[in-house]
Amino acid sequence: MAFIAPARFGSSTWLLQLRTFAVVGQLVTILIAQSITTTSLPIIALLLLVGLTALTNFLYGGWLYRISQRRGTDADRLHRVAFVLMAFELVILTAMLHLTGGVDNPFSFFYFVNLAVGGVMLHVQAVWALSAFAVLGYGGLLIDAREVAGLTVQPSEKSLISTGMFELRELGLWFAFAACAAVVTYFVTRTAGQLRRREEDLRRTQSENDATRRLEGLTTLAAGAAHELATPLTAIDIACRELSRHLDGIEKPKSIDDDLKLIDGQLMMCRQILSRMRSAVGDAAADQWNQTTLGDLIDTTLEGIRDPHRVDIANDANDSGDAAPWESQGLYLPAEAVAQSIRNLIHNALDASEPHENVSVHASVAEDCVTLRIIDSGEGMSDDVLDRAGDPFFTTKEPGRGIGLGLFLTRNVITRLGGSLRFESQPHQGTTAIVTLPRTP
Repeated sequence: MAFIAPARFGSSTWLLQLRTFAVVGQLVTILIAQSITTTSLPIIALLLLVGLTALTNFLYGGWLYRISQRRGTDADRLHRVAFVLMAFELVILTAMLHLTGGVDNPFSFFYFVNLAVGGVMLHVQAVWALSAFAVLGYGGLLIDAREVAGLTVQPSEKSLISTGMFELRELGLWFAFAACAAVVTYFVTRTAGQLRRREEDLRRTQSENDATRRLEGLTTLAAGAAHELATPLTAIDIACRELSRHLDGIEKPKSIDDDLKLIDGQLMMCRQILSRMRSAVGDAAADQWNQTTLGDLIDTTLEGIRDPHRVDIANDANDSGDAAPWESQGLYLPAEAVAQSIRNLIHNALDASEPHENVSVHASVAEDCVTLRIIDSGEGMSDDVLDRAGDPFFTTKEPGRGIGLGLFLTRNVITRLGGSLRFESQPHQGTTAIVTLPRTP
């Protein structure tokens, strides 16, 4: 069944291959046993049982192939089917042992193989259910099984001490089997659970490393762009000032003075943008930590807002236990980088809202953190957009109004400080960006 991708189905394809090997092994074992024992084995019945295993395995492989063609995979459904198959395997094993000597057949140890495989593949409750089935099946074999010469212990060799349904020897075997099944189930499921948790930790670490590498690439790109753009902007600035000096005192249209002032203002804005870009990506020269207050942080944020009159600042309840005003609550962080991050969120909120609508910024202080809530009156975001919000180069803005890096860099700055950024939104009901920052690093 190599046509089924093992990466998607993992242990399910492993179970498929294991059951295929079991069918081949059972056929070989039956042929060998028939040639070395003097007892006539019920070959037809045994072959029918092997055929049932092969048939269910074929159907299982076909089912896995069908669902492999679909986009999604239901892990719980895979586990349920695997549990049914493994319980069926226990029934088949019990029936085959019943026809070939019962508990005296050395292959009765394969009960533990089924439990070990189940412990790796299934949920803990399902494995304990398999363990109970195995104990019941083993007990049934102790009660009744077909004798095979050379395997079955003769009645004269059994203990003469009886406890009713079982001989004392059989009772001891049953208790020993149940204890071994419980020990195997417990330790295999516990070990498998630890391995699964370690794999999840490893995948999470790899994902974080991949995100870090992507961030380093974007940081290098942004810092390089800021550095390269600084030179031509400086040349333009010098040329603009030289032109203004040469035109000073010369009669000229007023529109030329207005254009020169516009160029000078736009150059100043470009320098500020480059400075904030270096802060946002974590440039060492701009990422200076300093002691500040919440009020100063908000003032710094508002300095670069393009429509400050549309931003309403409000304070929520002060839960820090400090009687001082919320504006004076102390913070220790890279103020310019954080201000640029919050500024990005406010600009996004302004873009999402209508020109006549305002954006609210609510600040609240707790003992160990501050929380800022930026609330807009836009169209809101669907669940799909919320899931992708913050991905690099993902944006819902019109072409030319953004490249999808602002929110990504904002999240990076906030999480790097030990804070968090999350969104609450519903279509046509606006969006709330919630920033939580620690008061101390």
